[in-house]
Amino acid sequence: MNLKINTKTCTGCKLCKTVCIRDNIQIIDKKSVEIDNGKCFDCGHCLAICPTGSISLNVYENQKDRIEEYNPREISINSEDFMEFLKHRRSIRWFKKKKVDKETFDKLFEAAYYSPSAQNAQDVEFVVLDNNLNDFMELVYDIIKLEKKEFFRIKQFGEYLRGEGNHKNHPLLWEGQQMILSFSKSQTNAVIANTRIELLAYTMGLGGFYSLFTLKADELDHDRLMKFFPEIDKDKHMYSAFIIGYPRVKYRRTVPHKKIDIHYK
Repeated sequence: MNLKINTKTCTGCKLCKTVCIRDNIQIIDKKSVEIDNGKCFDCGHCLAICPTGSISLNVYENQKDRIEEYNPREISINSEDFMEFLKHRRSIRWFKKKKVDKETFDKLFEAAYYSPSAQNAQDVEFVVLDNNLNDFMELVYDIIKLEKKEFFRIKQFGEYLRGEGNHKNHPLLWEGQQMILSFSKSQTNAVIANTRIELLAYTMGLGGFYSLFTLKADELDHDRLMKFFPEIDKDKHMYSAFIIGYPRVKYRRTVPHKKIDIHYK
């Protein structure tokens, strides 16, 4: 059984049955009853919608403090303010020497804690690279150097590591000193989770940018890359690499984008 249903407080309103996409709840004798059909994946919709708080999930028995009441008719931020926030977001490559501490990272990962995932898999794992960042980047180059003729940035990366050329900044990290990597079996799960971290970071005076060239290491030699992360399930892939830090520059205005194509059919 996945659910605990308090039949004393249950009113048989049928709301839990209505939102259960796995048909795991029925109303019997005017009370909610779990059918236990083996299809429940602990999404918690029934818990979240119950007007009397009569439903709990066994898997989250030790996280009751995470259940918070809120007014479903009120959104904590209006659309205009949120749109303004999105307009102000810019990729940050120029950072102060100050590093992000663990307490701040813990706050950031709260955003990922509440991130949605396909089939409620909740399978995204994160790695914060700090002291081992340089070692990791050397591994990344050793893997992606196969494409240095195709991408000049990879060629510059190799020159930088060998101390060749006149490269003031790291071609992939720029002035970044820390990186968040996201691993999952689903690219969508990983990207959504990291995007939530990114947006929260901007509200906390942080910034950063995504490194697509770093992700090439997983694409080209996943098995070799994962040896650097023995604690991560090898069936998961590195789908997001976000360099993060405290911006040392402040942008003053929005920048136009290309018009997006929208098709209604």
